[in-house]
Amino acid sequence: MAKFPNELAEIIWNLKRQLLEIVDAATAAELTLFELFGETSDTMPFLDELKSVAERAVPWFSRLSNFQLRIAESQPTIPADMLNLVNQSIERIQMEIPAMERSIQEVKTEWNLP
Repeated sequence: MAKFPNELAEIIWNLKRQLLEIVDAATAAELTLFELFGETSDTMPFLDELKSVAERAVPWFSRLSNFQLRIAESQPTIPADMLNLVNQSIERIQMEIPAMERSIQEVKTEWNLP
């Protein structure tokens, strides 16, 4: 089995953890907003935003998991084009995570959610 360099493996696990936390936080905030204020014309854009954030994080989580599986199946080394895709995805995810977290925080602040 081909293996990720340790540093790259750690980056991927950390990104997956962050993405999972984003899905959890967005979903929890969406539920809290709905339970406290219902589905109104005022809350709908915010409920949609939270759902959108979760939906943006899920494919990135899946992509990283698929890379891990593909690399585990690679023999004897990781193909260079796959490593390139992994690195491009990491860069993109690292740029998107702060925006997703900020979106969740903005909704929570706007509605004084815990």
